[in-house]
Amino acid sequence: MGKKEEEEIIRIAKKMDKMAQKKSGVGALDLLKELRAVPMTLELLQSTRIGMSVNAIRKQSTDDEVTSLAKALIKSWKKLLDEPGGGDKSEEKRKEPSTPTSTVSPSQGSPEPREESSSNDSSSKSEPVEVMPSNSLISTFPRAPSTSDSVRMKCREMLSQALQAGDDYIAIGADCDELGAQIEESIFSEFQNTDPKYKNRVRSRIANLKDIKNPNLRRNVLCGNVAPDRMAKMTAEEMASDELKLIRKNLTKEAIRDHQVSQTGGTQTDLFTCGKCKKKRCTYTQVQTRSADEPMTTFVFCMECGNRWKVRVSVLCVFVCVIFFAFTFA
Repeated sequence: MGKKEEEEIIRIAKKMDKMAQKKSGVGALDLLKELRAVPMTLELLQSTRIGMSVNAIRKQSTDDEVTSLAKALIKSWKKLLDEPGGGDKSEEKRKEPSTPTSTVSPSQGSPEPREESSSNDSSSKSEPVEVMPSNSLISTFPRAPSTSDSVRMKCREMLSQALQAGDDYIAIGADCDELGAQIEESIFSEFQNTDPKYKNRVRSRIANLKDIKNPNLRRNVLCGNVAPDRMAKMTAEEMASDELKLIRKNLTKEAIRDHQVSQTGGTQTDLFTCGKCKKKRCTYTQVQTRSADEPMTTFVFCMECGNRWKVRVSVLCVFVCVIFFAFTFA
């Protein structure tokens, strides 16, 4: 029975994907009604990814009936993630023998709470309930107030699309539209208008959420590890990927080391010419900045203008050779 239902859902999903590609909504309502009659479980949602297909139809459709039915289906499927063992409950109910008086109701993706609780009371005594993975336990936040401002509505839509940049939101079961609205609401609460500062803040959130090199940021927002109000105020350094943070840390360390080395007293010489002031009154210091088998790095400091620079080993060798030959053939 489960295999047959999975094949049916995949068939519907393929048709919906073709409609989304062709931007044609003809027959979408019939497919959604067929889908509504299929008993849905968490395993079927994750294996078929039907949620992505329904969401794509919902976004491009101009038919109110199609949009409302798609939203109702997605909402009912999200109830499977509301509590641990939700997938098992749906599976148990699907395996129960049907009675002659039972009929297919329009909201058959979400079972009645009272009937569900009564059946679970009897089954929980005989069989242990399997705990769902932690990715289905999503933190919930107060819903964002609605708005009629066209700029804000567009920003919310773009934030929602950024959160859907990967397939993570399907398995996690996050409401990207609501999360995008909450992030936008927090940004608007800070600026109290839609001026360029507000728009720049929204753009930076969208760019970082879409960054393919930083998927952990998007996943943390979807899972609730990063709250929407926190996401709205994070700096560029905080939103950066772990790899970029490490690069910045190493560059900062190197800059501090170079500055400290050049500040210490070195050996005064006139062998080097400053690139800025063209004077030769300089001091230099040699430091082992790399591995022991590599040559030392020479830091030069101009005592006239304060300019600092590094000297390559090849250049330093030229100066040494010049001095050697000068004294030899003098």
